[in-house]
Amino acid sequence: MKVGIMGGTFDPIHLAHLIIAEEARVRLGLDRVIFIPAGDPWMKSPHKVTAAALRVEMVRLAIAANPSFSLSTIEVERPGPTFTVDTLEQMWKELGYETQLFLLMGWDSLADMPAWKAPYRVSKMAVVVAFPRPGFSRPDTTTLESAMPGISERIVILDEPCIGISSTNIRARMVGRRSIRYLVLAEVERFIIEHQLYTE
Repeated sequence: MKVGIMGGTFDPIHLAHLIIAEEARVRLGLDRVIFIPAGDPWMKSPHKVTAAALRVEMVRLAIAANPSFSLSTIEVERPGPTFTVDTLEQMWKELGYETQLFLLMGWDSLADMPAWKAPYRVSKMAVVVAFPRPGFSRPDTTTLESAMPGISERIVILDEPCIGISSTNIRARMVGRRSIRYLVLAEVERFIIEHQLYTE
């Protein structure tokens, strides 16, 4: 079985997340894509992050219509900071070691990967699939290779789709009382408004 792992803060989840997950599913022939909201994202600790229960519910609403998408709350349930290496190890145990994992991320995250906990172990457990992010350059595999020898053979760098939607921009638009329609699914937009998220 080939399974995509789509981790993130998802604060909030938006259409680019869904498009990238579907693109990866089709292009790589994945059986399914699992969305994993971060519990305590250590790399974003200086920033205020919406309560995990609310972020989880937004993901649930966003992926409900796609039978190939599923939700895992293992990072939310795990105490302490969230590390990708721990998540992959747990997913392998749950899915079976014969499962081939594909870790989906943006070019920006791939460039930061050498600073992660046990990045070499991450690259051994999963094929890294990197998508373009507006404003970020294509990752330098030479630099990555020096930090994680052999990773070049475990990376798939895609040049599309490149979608200019970000959670940061969506939060800013909510603060400015601007429309977020067509940036998130209608169900997610209703949830955000109902719970008065990102208004300050």
